[in-house]
Order: sequence, then structure tokens, then C-alpha cells
Amino acid sequence: MTWRSGLIDRRSFMKAAGITFAAALSPQSLRALELTDAVYASGFRAADGSFGIATVSERGEIVDRVALPARAHGMAFCPSSGHVIAFARRPGTFAVAFRADRATEPAMIAAPEGRHFYGHGAFSPDGRFLYASENDFDGNRGMIGRYDAKDGFARIGEFDAQGIGTHDMTVSEDGAMLVVANGGIETHPDFGRTKLNIDRMEPSLVLLDARDGRLIQKHTLPSSLRQLSTRHLAVGDDEQMWFAGQWEGARNASPPLVGHLRRGEDIALVTLPERVTEGLANYVGAIAVNRREGIIGLTSPKGGSAVTLDAKTGAVLREERVADAAGVAPAAEGVAVSSYRGRFNDTVSHVAWDQHIIRLA
Repeated sequence: MTWRSGLIDRRSFMKAAGITFAAALSPQSLRALELTDAVYASGFRAADGSFGIATVSERGEIVDRVALPARAHGMAFCPSSGHVIAFARRPGTFAVAFRADRATEPAMIAAPEGRHFYGHGAFSPDGRFLYASENDFDGNRGMIGRYDAKDGFARIGEFDAQGIGTHDMTVSEDGAMLVVANGGIETHPDFGRTKLNIDRMEPSLVLLDARDGRLIQKHTLPSSLRQLSTRHLAVGDDEQMWFAGQWEGARNASPPLVGHLRRGEDIALVTLPERVTEGLANYVGAIAVNRREGIIGLTSPKGGSAVTLDAKTGAVLREERVADAAGVAPAAEGVAVSSYRGRFNDTVSHVAWDQHIIRLA
């Protein structure tokens, strides 16, 4: 299997956006877009309490905004169509689809009855399908919803995620395989975000056949790490899939929070120095890979920390204190980091960025 970067270059983004999009921008926003080396999107909460998703320059300047009915979490981007999908924060039941160039009006995608979104999803590489992590909350099982991106995002089926607490997911470059992080935590919308099975969690990492949902591989963690919720994914070179976890066990423990795997291989856990694990507060909220530089970025809002690792050795290359650190994504150099306090790299805005960033160009 090969893996896609999911990016277009900045000039291609500008060309795809077109004259109409550019004309609608303020001079300041247009200048920010012209000067940036990268373009991102992230959810935010504005000072008046409203929510939205913003297109952002690498320096953190807001280029454009799309209003959302409630708080978002993760996003998916399709380079071929320019669509961005913002998924509601669990246990939300909406996702919003819009074109990065604003060529069409935003469209709402509703979760079916008995399901809610878990906050993440991914497009097939040809842009035909959108996959979304969902919860069958009465059946207590994670599902992968399948949507037709060429037909108004009509829901056309679902696959069993082979676990519970299904959170992040991605798709192989050839579209043949889905990679799923099952956090192992049981929730039900009747109880909000309450975790119902901390003493009997079942975290796992799963590979599914994208054609029919057939199980290819399932990896569970050792019993000693049963309370490590496998939450977020990032794909590196050589078909290596990275994952990051959030520890729900004893506070004085120092478990491995990061690992990787390949198809046909078992999980390999990365042992971080104890001070780094403590700095992350046993909680990695987001993970990203900069393939060109061969580095892994981690952020922890609980620990107020951003950490960069060497993708080959797992060695810690950089540690930075970032209060309420939120999203992380590959940058022209290193990684871009946001915070709930409005920081995006070196710029502070009057918005609270949400937990994830995606790079569009």
C-alpha cells in the first residue's frame, strides 16, 4: 500500500480558488494568502461564543471563515474537489461540507438515526467516497460511515470498525485500505461525554478492506496498557502508520503514548523520556508527520506541551511549552502548532483554535 500526502501546493490552491474567491477577500487576507508557504484549516470558537472553521496562513493569519452551528473537531480535505469536511465534536450529529474556494454554499451532512460522529473522517484518494468514524451507541460498536462525495454526500453504507470508541481514521493512497484507531472507550449520548468503561477499556488499531469492510488486521494493546486509548493517526513514509494515545489509568504511571505499525507487522511502541511523558500529562491530543523532514509532531493541551520526534529513531528533537496546545500539522519547516488560547505558530488571534489542524496546501 502507498499513502497520499493529501496536499496541493500553494500556487495550485490559489489557482483552484479562482478570481471570485480572491476578490471576496479583504486586502489583508489576500496578502496573507499570497505570502504564506502553507495553507491550513482549523475549527475555532470566536470571542462572541460562535463557532466556525477558518482558512489560515502558516503565520496564523485568518484568510477566510465558514460559520458552523456548534463546535467542530477534526476535518477531512479532498485535493481533487477542494472540499473540506468539518466534523462535529463527539457526540455531535452533523458535519459541514464546503469548498475551500467557497464556490458552492456549505452543505450539512447529518448522521443517521442511532449514530453520532466521532469527529474524524477521510476521503478516498479519487475523491469519490467520504469515510467517517461513527458510534452505533445503542449497539456499543464503532462504525465507519460511507458517503458518496459525488452525490451530495449521500450515505451509502457502513462498515463495522471492529472495536468501540472509534475515533481517528485514514485511507491508503490507492484507496484499498482503511486504518482505524478504536479508542476503546464506551460512551452514549444519554450520558454526554462520560466514559462508561474505564475499568474495562478495549483499545485497538484496525486495518479494513475499503471495498467491503473486511477485517485485514486487528492489533490490541498489552493488558498492562488496556487503559491507553488509541486516539489519533498520522501516516509517514514507507507505509508506516503512527498513532498517539491518551492514558486513562493511574496518574502516577508513565506509559508509552506513541507507537507505529505497518501492515503485516505488530505494534511498536516508542518509549519517551519520563520527563517528556510527564510534560505531555499522559495525553497526546494531536499527532502529525512532516514526511520531508522525517519528524513527528505531538501536542498536549493538558500538559501545555509540543514535542517533535525523529521518525526513524523516536528520539526527542524538540520540546516547547505551549499553553493549551491544540492542533499540529506539517509546515514548510517543522510543524505548525495552534492553541486553545488563539496562538497559531507565532500569531495570536482573537479566537480559540480547536484541537486539530489540517494542511490544505
